[in-house]
Amino acid sequence: MTLPTRTSAPFRDTLHSMRVLGIDCGGEYTGYGVVEMDARGRLCCLTCGAIKLSPREALPRRLSRIFAQLGEIIAQHRPEEVAIEDVFYALNVKSALKLGQIRGVAMLAAAAAGLEVAEYSPLTIKSSVVGYGRAEKQQVQQMVTRLLDLATPPEPMDASDALAIAICHLHTVATLARQRA
Repeated sequence: MTLPTRTSAPFRDTLHSMRVLGIDCGGEYTGYGVVEMDARGRLCCLTCGAIKLSPREALPRRLSRIFAQLGEIIAQHRPEEVAIEDVFYALNVKSALKLGQIRGVAMLAAAAAGLEVAEYSPLTIKSSVVGYGRAEKQQVQQMVTRLLDLATPPEPMDASDALAIAICHLHTVATLARQRA
């Protein structure tokens, strides 16, 4: 699906293609998705998936795996920026701390590759992708599938969430470029 094309000529001249890695941090799965927006505003999914973490594995080992696998994804797909979801809710303090550690490792992987990291609230991500900040996960997955013109919905759900985060960042960058023009 393409973005609306009713833009002024100066805006079209300021748009350039951009590639973003979206990361959805989680204790069981850490989702990732690389999305590229071309100069015309068309979105394309380059890759997506999830890093499955075993609760039986020691936390330092899980964190090391996340760091290494995100580093491989960054090296292979060469995103220009990384977008990640802000922590907004955890069942308990222990879960919040683990999620914070996973987010820290994801940010470290981006920073180690010299990439900037943008953070977005879940409300902002859902509003950007679905148009409604309280959308359900299935609604986000359906819109991601449509926006990226995918044959099947991304699985697991963490992968579609990561793609939504990347799309949110691309929409935000395009809006800011339009405002500057």
